[in-house]
Amino acid sequence: MAGDANTVLPEVSSSARKVTLFLLTATYFFSYMDRQILSILLEDIKADLLLNDAQLGYLSGIAFALFYATLGIPIASLADRKNRRNIIAVALTVWSGMTALCGLAQNFVQLLLARIGVGVGEAGSSPPSHSMIADLYPAEKRASALAIYSLGVTLGAFMGTFLGGNVTHFFDWRTAFLVVGIPGVILAILVRLFAVEPPRGMSDLQKAVADDAPSISASFKAMWKNPAAVHLVMGVTITSLIGYGLSLWSPAYLIRNFQMTEFQIANYYAPVLALAGVAGTIGGGKLADRLAARFGLHTQSWMIFALKTCAFPFLLIFYLVDDIYLAAGAYAVALLLQSCYLGPTFALIQGLAPLRMRAVWAAITLFIINLIGLGIGPTAVGVISLQYQGWFGLNDAESLRWSLFTIAMMTPWAIWHYWRGGVFLKRIEAERAEAKMQPA
Repeated sequence: MAGDANTVLPEVSSSARKVTLFLLTATYFFSYMDRQILSILLEDIKADLLLNDAQLGYLSGIAFALFYATLGIPIASLADRKNRRNIIAVALTVWSGMTALCGLAQNFVQLLLARIGVGVGEAGSSPPSHSMIADLYPAEKRASALAIYSLGVTLGAFMGTFLGGNVTHFFDWRTAFLVVGIPGVILAILVRLFAVEPPRGMSDLQKAVADDAPSISASFKAMWKNPAAVHLVMGVTITSLIGYGLSLWSPAYLIRNFQMTEFQIANYYAPVLALAGVAGTIGGGKLADRLAARFGLHTQSWMIFALKTCAFPFLLIFYLVDDIYLAAGAYAVALLLQSCYLGPTFALIQGLAPLRMRAVWAAITLFIINLIGLGIGPTAVGVISLQYQGWFGLNDAESLRWSLFTIAMMTPWAIWHYWRGGVFLKRIEAERAEAKMQPA
């Protein structure tokens, strides 16, 4: 395992680590901006291409997630053997170009194919990034580093909403896709030129042998046999299913139920949520590192359990009240409390993973998260909304409200997995402590 907090990492300078973390975070930012922009454009796309809620759900969820998730694992296996930085740069170029092509789509099939292309490109980003960050930062600093990286989620989602709403207001939804897609190619060049590829195992004071990377099936089996990892993956997957479903449909919910415009959502609603998300993400990462240093790594999982429990009532309020200020305030509080989970969860999983399985363990996690969370979450919201219209005769606004409420009610399931994950992590820590006390 990692050394103490004063460990010197001579292979990569402090400034190089910071630059690399910044570029990886910027890449993750572009990833989320390019996928999240669709949410603010759904109503315009629906009207222009004459789509229903189920079709919008497919575009938001399974069309992207199926390819994003399945390709992530073989690319991660490649990343455990080849240069991770170069893989990320190529992937960024691909998905940025496909995002721009979304703006040229003339019908549902063309837009579907372009979204699939975005998913194919983004498959090569996160697993290699997780592996690089785990090598750049020791275990006692990893949650904070991955929390910074996870800012790409909140800031990317905000910028996708902000740019999408404003560009659509002044131009149209097609121009919005072009505006967010093209700059990614420039970032890809910066990643290739200035990000560093760290030695594998650098931050763990041990080195992985170049030809000892296990197979994908061996990585699956190793992860499945680790109950702490299984519960963490389940917790983050259910959380992501809820989060993707709610966030991707929130602009449509606000437009239909509160008569907000895309411009208002982009300039007044989104910035508040961005601030809450950034505070929750950074604060959660720092709190997780402090708890781990004082009480053990298992407390990071229990921290998520506690904060998500506190957030749950505020999340439900968002869908039960008709006052926009009360609804938005409750959602901001919920986001502040529940945004703590990404950095600590990924840090714990990387800490549990063997050195030569890190990228693949990250890819397995992201495969499950994205196939189930991103694939099913937004799709389920759209399908359930359409079903509620048929079953109960609800209009577009009310069917979407109760569809989102239905998905939000899954939160206690995720909370339970984080509690159980902490239980098993505590056992692992006790076993490792006992092993260290045994004579050589």
